[in-house]
Parts: sequence; C-alpha cells; structure tokens
Amino acid sequence: MKTSLVTFVRIYLTEGERQLDSLLKRLHDVEKVRGVTVFRGVSGFGKSGKVHSSHLLDLSSDLPLVVEFFDQPSKIEMILSHLKDDFDSGHVVQWPANVNI
Repeated sequence: MKTSLVTFVRIYLTEGERQLDSLLKRLHDVEKVRGVTVFRGVSGFGKSGKVHSSHLLDLSSDLPLVVEFFDQPSKIEMILSHLKDDFDSGHVVQWPANVNI
C-alpha cells in the first residue's frame, strides 16, 4: 500500500465563539482543503476552566467543537499562516500523518 505524507490539523472552538461558519467557508472556498470534519462535543473545557456541557434538560448553544482537516504539509503551513491571528494560542494542533493513496 502506498502512502503520502500529510499534515493533520485540529482546531478547538466553542459554538459561542461563532467562528465555525467563517472557518468552514474559508477552508472550502479559499484554501480548498481536501475535506473538513466538525465534531460537536457533549462536554469540555479549556484553559479558562469554564465547563461547556449539554444535559438532557439543557439546550446549550455553547458546546465544544473540533474542526479537523489535512492536506500536503506545504499547503497546511500556508493555511495556518493565514489563520494564525484568528484563534487563541493552544487552540490549533497539528501533526504529521500518512494517508493511503
């Protein structure tokens, strides 16, 4: 099986930050990444310590979101340079990976 080196990126947000739509539009229309997946968490917290969670009786609109995507390392480097001012420190994680081709 042949593989190709890519860089995988994960961005942590909350629904209350209202950044998801503009991020997805940018990744799709401008950056043209291979694909994006968004996960909606049921609970989570970051460095602020504020817990964001959902309960059956609660219709929270401030749940954690995780946006994942990957592409060629050089392309990811360029994308992250465009996004560097849009997210707080520690909210963007990246690592090398291999994709089957």
